[in-house]
Amino acid sequence: MNFYIIIPAHNEQDSIGQTLESLANQSLLPKKVVVVNDNSTDKTKTIIEDFSKKYTWVTLVNNVSSNEHLPGSKIINAFYKGYETLDDSFDVICKFDADLIFPSNYLEQLSKHYNSNPKLGMASGFCYIQNNGDWVLENLTRKDHIRGALKSYRKDCFLQIDKLKPSMGWDTVDELLAKFYGWNILTDQTLHVKHLKPTGISYNKASKYLQGEAMYKMRYGFTITLISALKLAYKKGSFSLFKDYMTGFFKAKQNKLEFLVTKEQGLFIRQLRWKGMLNKFS
Repeated sequence: MNFYIIIPAHNEQDSIGQTLESLANQSLLPKKVVVVNDNSTDKTKTIIEDFSKKYTWVTLVNNVSSNEHLPGSKIINAFYKGYETLDDSFDVICKFDADLIFPSNYLEQLSKHYNSNPKLGMASGFCYIQNNGDWVLENLTRKDHIRGALKSYRKDCFLQIDKLKPSMGWDTVDELLAKFYGWNILTDQTLHVKHLKPTGISYNKASKYLQGEAMYKMRYGFTITLISALKLAYKKGSFSLFKDYMTGFFKAKQNKLEFLVTKEQGLFIRQLRWKGMLNKFS
């Protein structure tokens, strides 16, 4: 099974080498790894160049963009810079972060999952972060959700969901659309991926309303957004985040921002969300 991997990287000199080394140590090597140096001002580019000289399947793409780390649009725009350089001879395409260390059997295990289930559209392992010297499961992890840091897609699924949306919420709407089209999603608890930087650590203040905006654009509606915002703010231990999320939702509604999904897809998403929430209380 041919794996193509795209890694957007902005000022990742402390981690990108470890990520690429872990991919070089895979029992099933990727066919192509494109690292997009996204406007880095540190040694990220040099490190990628060194790896590209050592491994023929690693290539560097340079991208000029803003230094603002806005979740969603910046990283997906960088992803597409890498995607444009690839042919379509892949079975699975991955969008990985530049701060991950993969176990050596990671791609081989994903390949087994994809080969054993033709309806499997997306698969991943679990992210672990360092806490007082121990590697512990990142608290945003859910068994029914693949983290944005380590996405992998079967080619047909990737194309059917119309690839990735350059918007906050891209890593939720991709799964919802995959389910809409009848694809299965799998997370493998045995695959422990070290996440060197916890999610959201480099997001700036301008991004604080984007989560609520994303909920609007996914057609969640007011009630599901309210419940989701409360739950997320509670998980992150900050009530002010709840206010930010709801402000983002109402700003997006007031400005009539373009939705990420059709009305039919939105109805499916709301039904799926309600079903998920009600199951937790049953």
